[in-house]
Amino acid sequence: MKRASQRTLELLFAKPTSGNVKWRAIEALFTELGAEITQREGSRVTVVLFGEVRVFHRPHPSPNTDKGALASVRRWLEQHGVVP
Repeated sequence: MKRASQRTLELLFAKPTSGNVKWRAIEALFTELGAEITQREGSRVTVVLFGEVRVFHRPHPSPNTDKGALASVRRWLEQHGVVP
C-alpha cells in the first residue's frame, strides 16, 4: 500500500476522529483497495468494493470529510479486515 493511503487509513482509525481528512484521499484509498468509483447525480459517488455497493456524498464546498462519513467508512473497512 502506498504511504499516502496508509496515512489516510491511520487517520480514519485515529481516536478522536480527525476532522481534517480530505475526501480525495479516501477515494484514492478505495481505488488502491480495488474499488470502482463512479460519479452519480449531484455530489454523490458510488463505490463498488468488497462485492458491495455504497453511495457516499462528496463534501463541498470544503474538501474535508465530516466525522459521520468517516465513521461510516471506518466501520465498512473494519468489517472487511482493512485496518492500519
